[in-house]
Parts: sequence; structure tokens; C-alpha cells
Amino acid sequence: MLNIQLDLLTYDWPLFHKCVYLIPATPFPNSFKCFTCDKAKDNYLCNRWAEDKWCPQHTHFCKTVHHFNTQGKSTSVTKKCATREECHAVGCHHRLDSGHMECVSCCDGMICNVEVPTNHTNAVFSVMKSYRKSDACRTASYSITIASALLLLLQLQP
Repeated sequence: MLNIQLDLLTYDWPLFHKCVYLIPATPFPNSFKCFTCDKAKDNYLCNRWAEDKWCPQHTHFCKTVHHFNTQGKSTSVTKKCATREECHAVGCHHRLDSGHMECVSCCDGMICNVEVPTNHTNAVFSVMKSYRKSDACRTASYSITIASALLLLLQLQP
């Protein structure tokens, strides 16, 4: 068995230099992405040209604002990463200034904002995960754990 392992380690793989290793990297724990666009003409164009980037660490949700006329035709779609505070105004209401309807929805999860809200049944705040601790508390507890481990290691060294 040992000979086989050594042979594998010393074997000159002919295509080894052409291998590409893809490591799924995220910028921080529990990171996520949302479709993002600012005042796109409709949902298709928003999703089609959405920039593929990670949401900032202080955000936890994807927010969608959909404006449409009385015939149901989209006039504007805005999608973004959002904080909990930005998601308090979900639902639909008639905009008196423009005569259009505005529906707002929020969700959590990787690119969860594919669709646009069109009525009160889908213009909601949809939460799948539980958020018991804030990121600040979690970061502080990680920092304390790491600091404690370092102190123990320093004490063990002669």
C-alpha cells in the first residue's frame, strides 16, 4: 500500500499543469448575493444585466421595488441588498404622484429576489433563516475565542 501511495506522489501527471482548481470563496460567513439593479425598465432587464457581486456584511436581505401602471405593465424595477430596517415598508400601495402602483418585497437567501412583487400576496417580507445573534455579537464571540486560544498557546511555550 505504501508503495502505491509513493508511486502516486512521484508520478508525473501529463496534464497536471493544465488543471484549474476552483475554490468556492465567500467574503465572510453567511454571505449571499441578490439581483441588483436601479430603475430597470422591467424584471427581465434587471435580472439579465444584474451585477454579480456579494452583498455587504451589514445587510441580510434582498429588497425589490416594483412600479407598474394600471394595466400591470412594469415601469421600473429596483433590486438591492438591504438591512432589516429597509425592509419594514413591504406591501403594495397606489402612488398618487405618478398614478402607478408600487409593490415592495424582501427575502433572505442566495439570489432570492428573482421575481417581482405584483400584489399583496407576494409583496411580503419572507424570512427563511433565524437571526438570533447580530453579526457584531458573533464577531465579538469569535474574537474572544481566538484571543483565548492564542493566550493558551503563549502560556504553553517555554
